[in-house]
Amino acid sequence: MRILNPIGALVCGLLTSAGVAEVPETPNEADVPKPVPIEVDLAGSDPPDIARFLNVRSATSPSLSPDGSILSFRSGITGRPQLWVVAAASGWPRQLTFGESVTFNEWSPRGDWIAYGSDRGGDEREGFYLVSPDGTRERQLLAPSEAFRVFGGFSPDGSKIAYATTERNGIDFDIHLLTVETGEDREVYQGKFGFFVGAWRPDGGALVLSETRGEDANNVHLLDLESLELTTLFNPEVAAAYTGFAWKPDGSGFYLSTNQDRDFAALAYYNARTSKLAFLETPDHDVSDVGLSRDGRFLSWAANVGGYSELYVRNLEDGSEVAPPDMPPGVRSMSWADKASIAAVVAVGPKLPGDIWIWNATSGIAHRATHSNLAGLDPGKLVTPTHVDFQARDGETLYGLLYLPASLEAGKKPPVLLSVHGGPTSQARPRFNGAKQYLLARGIAVFDLNFRGSTGYGKRFTRLDNKRLRPNSVLDMEDAMRWLAEDGRVDTSRAAVMGASYGGFMSFAAVTTFPDLFDAAVSFVGVSNWITALEGASPGLKASDRLEYGDINDPGDREFFRQISPIIHIDKVKTPIMVLHGANDPRDPVSESDEFVRGVRENGGEVEYLRFPDEGHGIRKLENRLIAYRRIADFLERELGMTE
Repeated sequence: MRILNPIGALVCGLLTSAGVAEVPETPNEADVPKPVPIEVDLAGSDPPDIARFLNVRSATSPSLSPDGSILSFRSGITGRPQLWVVAAASGWPRQLTFGESVTFNEWSPRGDWIAYGSDRGGDEREGFYLVSPDGTRERQLLAPSEAFRVFGGFSPDGSKIAYATTERNGIDFDIHLLTVETGEDREVYQGKFGFFVGAWRPDGGALVLSETRGEDANNVHLLDLESLELTTLFNPEVAAAYTGFAWKPDGSGFYLSTNQDRDFAALAYYNARTSKLAFLETPDHDVSDVGLSRDGRFLSWAANVGGYSELYVRNLEDGSEVAPPDMPPGVRSMSWADKASIAAVVAVGPKLPGDIWIWNATSGIAHRATHSNLAGLDPGKLVTPTHVDFQARDGETLYGLLYLPASLEAGKKPPVLLSVHGGPTSQARPRFNGAKQYLLARGIAVFDLNFRGSTGYGKRFTRLDNKRLRPNSVLDMEDAMRWLAEDGRVDTSRAAVMGASYGGFMSFAAVTTFPDLFDAAVSFVGVSNWITALEGASPGLKASDRLEYGDINDPGDREFFRQISPIIHIDKVKTPIMVLHGANDPRDPVSESDEFVRGVRENGGEVEYLRFPDEGHGIRKLENRLIAYRRIADFLERELGMTE
């Protein structure tokens, strides 16, 4: 463990007290990354340069044309996410958009347009657009503004779109309908906090609305679009999650996933005529991604088993199970065309960056529509993790994915990176991650921790860090390191921690709570001061924060947030740390990192800061990702003793 040089810190303090400005202003010009030449090593180099891992491409977010003959999807082939189309049967993909990053895409039921969203430099304030499938015509539906918007889908006849927006007061989400042909826009429901569109009823006469109830739960309502009457469907005493909303064609009810009165989310059916909820499949793991073919014949869903997806399809006409297409293990999901029993199936895994298969449920025939580029990497050398569980100090079971380098020197254990995900209501799952695979190729093990508060292990586990329980998830990091030491497969005397968003907070918390536990830390877009972060959060987060964290205006809660804020304990930092943040971040303001970096510098600590002026809550652009991850890789290898 590297310890801050006390003499250097003393000299720095004396110089500062003498009036010599040795501590640089934060942020300063040196904190803003400068463009660098994109250099890629020769294919077959061992180990490959990190640029190869970052040049790996994927295809995500499929939306099929109504008849299932053409697939639209997003890919970062150009260096930032853009909209592409390809014939479902075969063909060469065509790029349709060429500007700012595309944030969503959905095919109109009429087949004449594809809707997409785009923000400005990652600020998440989207404009809505239409582009023709051949890319020769384009329309602006809603220009970007200071409002946050969430797309709610086309009406079944394609004449309108629904969306949620904070246009009225900048805080609460209201529901609007926009007529595609004329651009007429009207408010149909005035919301409080977070209201979003879950689904259109098949006749186009009503919307299912989801009301935020914390990060992991929601209430559900039905809005009649003629009377504008709101009817509550689900508002249980103990908050639950409801997702999917796959309507039967006749509008008599919908299938969904819910953990109402249960620990794990189950497959269920809601009868709209009797207002009754019936459970159909109740496994001891979460059900998600519920879908229904438009003719109502095929019902699909996914099960989350230790982070890996298992897909299921049922023929509702005869009750038989239908075998979905066979794909590599990992995380998978399925979506249906509007007017055909044809589905797009996304598969992503440790050795598969993300591709889309087209599957005809009637014939059972599937073919791969996209072919991701591994940038010359050998898939046989990519690492698949092992799902593990272990006991925390209080007896709670914790979980994670352990990645071990494919090649190790005999008798030597690899150093380890503890990776902490964002959310916190998220889950480390076995997806492709170029930066992690690069570190593995360099001989560094990775432990993806699912600390308490993570999803995928039941409602109870997800809520174990709510409000005043939050410090327990921080302690889980120390327990994870203890388990790794006892397990014996990695060298915990050489260890680093890295996370983004909530994981960025966890990295800050790790170096202020356990100053001697890690040799290095990396924080992306993290929270350092919970009071300012909660006060400055985007409206969508504020809608859930009040239940996930507490009331920032309550004196007791406010003092609790102050005590758990890493910035309050900045004097304890001894670990070298790298901090990254986008200046346009609407979720965790960039001032959170500015403040932490400033504090470390004033205390004479070791910190590197990358403050991107054209990014938000993450790094989308390839040129910026190359800068960021090359610097991260160099930093971790140096601090973990991997360089000469």
